[in-house]
Amino acid sequence: MLDAAKPETTLLEVNNIEVIYNHVILVLKGVSLNVPKGGITALLGGNGAGKTTTLKAVSNLLKSERGEVSKGSITYRGQSITHMSPADLVKMGVIQVMEGRHCFEHLTVEENLMTGAYTRRDGRAAVAADLEMVYTYFPRLKERRKSQAGYTSGGEQQMTAIGRALMSRPETILLDEPSMGLAPQLVEQIFEIVKAVNEGEGVTFLLAEQNTNVALRFAHYGYILESGRVVMDGPAAALRENPDVKEFYLGVGDEGRKSFRDVRSYRRRKRWLA
Repeated sequence: MLDAAKPETTLLEVNNIEVIYNHVILVLKGVSLNVPKGGITALLGGNGAGKTTTLKAVSNLLKSERGEVSKGSITYRGQSITHMSPADLVKMGVIQVMEGRHCFEHLTVEENLMTGAYTRRDGRAAVAADLEMVYTYFPRLKERRKSQAGYTSGGEQQMTAIGRALMSRPETILLDEPSMGLAPQLVEQIFEIVKAVNEGEGVTFLLAEQNTNVALRFAHYGYILESGRVVMDGPAAALRENPDVKEFYLGVGDEGRKSFRDVRSYRRRKRWLA
């Protein structure tokens, strides 16, 4: 799908961070990654690999879960953001879309979208123009704009959550598990929209995703996490063709497609973590 070269200008830099919960549980162990301006960077790995924790470390949402960055540094445009509040980060143009399609269920779809523009000070006309922009990317939301969000489908709620983030006019969106709980056709549609927003609006994406196959088709660059550590990274096209990635995440080995039991043999995984 999208195999453009990785852009050069780094917006977000995560340098050798460790994250601890409850002052005891070490979750991230020296994670480093760069997110280039104007790109789609994928953070890949199974459940519990540390993807969501990495996003929350960037957006400073760890404290609500008794977590903290105990080592390393996180910078955005060269400025340390480790001790900034989530609200300050939104003002800087960094916003996270949480996993689980969080919406205000009692509000309509359009009211949900408008909450994303709450911090803006550029006038009603600009906000109205951006609402139409969101409806251009998500025509289904325009059809359902007067519907109560709690009664819309999972796919529509995911679209609402991403659209609400766009209403804040972000420079970078941290997108957590956009495919969770969605049918394959909807997953494809969501990623097509992410690609269109990236190309059309210049929004940078760092997305955490278990669906390695679809993520690597739409991302420019990928990082694979295992047990809180980055075990592999590279251009998305190269990762798709890497035999380790094929075996453990795409379910295809040198001898063709394997069963889940065969794929989880850990032969190569042990080499990564050695």
